[in-house]
Amino acid sequence: MVCLVLNAIWPLSPWVAGVYLAASVCCFVVYAVDKSAATAGRWRVPESTLLVWGAVGGWPGAIVAQQTLRHKTKKASFRTAFWGTVVLNVVAFVGLTSLLLSGVMAG
Repeated sequence: MVCLVLNAIWPLSPWVAGVYLAASVCCFVVYAVDKSAATAGRWRVPESTLLVWGAVGGWPGAIVAQQTLRHKTKKASFRTAFWGTVVLNVVAFVGLTSLLLSGVMAG
């Protein structure tokens, strides 16, 4: 959603959407693997791995996975850390986009 709003204001290269889409799909898959492992009592994906995938741009996929798989929705410490990574990613995205846009306009 953030990408769509920013793209309406500052048109971006299609690769940006591709990176977010790829990271989101990977993140969803990692959440699904962790949910399956949790249900079966197998080795779990570390929470830090889930958070890193969200931080690098997979957070839209993480949100979809959390809601559709009903996974990682109750543990407050994880939810707080997760939303922190979302904020971090959005701030970094806006900052980098602003820098790139100002460089394009100046040159």
